[in-house]
Amino acid sequence: MKNLILFSIAFTFSIFTNYAQPFNKEIIKEGETPMLLGKINKEALSENTYSEWFLTNFETYQPNKEKVEEIKKLLPQYTITAFFGTWCGDSKKELPIFYKVLEVAEFSLERLTVIGVSNDSESYKQSPGGEEEGLNIHRVPTFIFYKDGKEINRIVEHPVNTFEEDILQIIQNKNYIPNYNAVTMVNDALNEMGLEKFKRKSKKLLPKLKKEAKGLAELNTYSSVLFYSERKEEALYIAELNTLLFPDEAYTYENLANKLLASNQADKALMYYEKSLAINPENERVKTAMAAIKQKTAN
Repeated sequence: MKNLILFSIAFTFSIFTNYAQPFNKEIIKEGETPMLLGKINKEALSENTYSEWFLTNFETYQPNKEKVEEIKKLLPQYTITAFFGTWCGDSKKELPIFYKVLEVAEFSLERLTVIGVSNDSESYKQSPGGEEEGLNIHRVPTFIFYKDGKEINRIVEHPVNTFEEDILQIIQNKNYIPNYNAVTMVNDALNEMGLEKFKRKSKKLLPKLKKEAKGLAELNTYSSVLFYSERKEEALYIAELNTLLFPDEAYTYENLANKLLASNQADKALMYYEKSLAINPENERVKTAMAAIKQKTAN
């Protein structure tokens, strides 16, 4: 009787989970392009408007056969989770190519989980099931390789070389460093230390970050992901740190000011808008934001 009850509970939970997180969930908003969210399979990508980019890029790409033969030997030991956006240009280009390499390598798609994330501001790069939580998904597509349940490495946004070469480096345990390593460094340090200790130690990271960061967008995007994941204090500090990395770039100050304003810190926001405007006096967005703050303060 006890086993029957346990089976009934497990079965009910399974039904509830499958119902709550259906495959191939499509979001259609009036006047906007439809978007797939949550767990996706290849069939959904091969249908409707998604097929226009998926099948074209899938069928066009011709993988390197020699490298694929090497991949075949080791890749079955891994599972892979891919995060992407049907709204994202990089995802439209790279995800079909990744699928093609896996197909030619005869990799079982049962060992691949594909998650569609949103570009809505309130759920930026998040999925309905929260599969991205704790995984530092700041760019899409991101392909994470697991072995025995542990992340081994990942390909971020696009391959450093080609998918065949990058996958080989990962599964052969070579020193593969994915794109946007500055974000990885900051995220690892932040998780290890916690925000307060990170604040005290972060200035020492600046020389390394300056070497790693390829542009202001890296930490700006990471900051936005944190912000819309309700980690606002961390997001604000990362945005502030980015102004130290790129002190001559107007947008770093504007980005920080936008987040301060959204956090009801208008006085601080105004200060950073002024810094941004000093670098780029023609920025109408900043002028409008400053005028709105001053008008609200005057009233």
